[in-house]
Amino acid sequence: MNHKQLKQKALSRKEVKKEYDEMSVEFNLLKQLLAARKKAGLTQADVAEKIGTKATAITRLETSLASGAHSPSLATIEKYARALGCHLSIKLKHV
Repeated sequence: MNHKQLKQKALSRKEVKKEYDEMSVEFNLLKQLLAARKKAGLTQADVAEKIGTKATAITRLETSLASGAHSPSLATIEKYARALGCHLSIKLKHV
C-alpha cells in the first residue's frame, strides 16, 4: 500500500478525518514553509545557520507542524520566514 492509499484509508475513518481537518492550518503552513525553502534553494542546515540555531531545531520545527505535537511560536515561524526571504502574514477569515 502506498502513501496515498494509506492516507485515503485512514481518512475514511470519521475520527481520523476530524483530527486531520482540525490540523489543516498546520498542514497548510508546513506546505508553504517547505515550498518557500525549496524555492530559496536552502537546506534545513542553511535555514538554521541564518536563524542562528542547529539544523535539528529546524527539523523539529517542520516535524512538529506535520505531527501537531507542538506548535512553534509565531516569533520562531517569523524568523524561519525571514531566513527564506519571506514575510509572514496572518489573516483572520469569517467562516
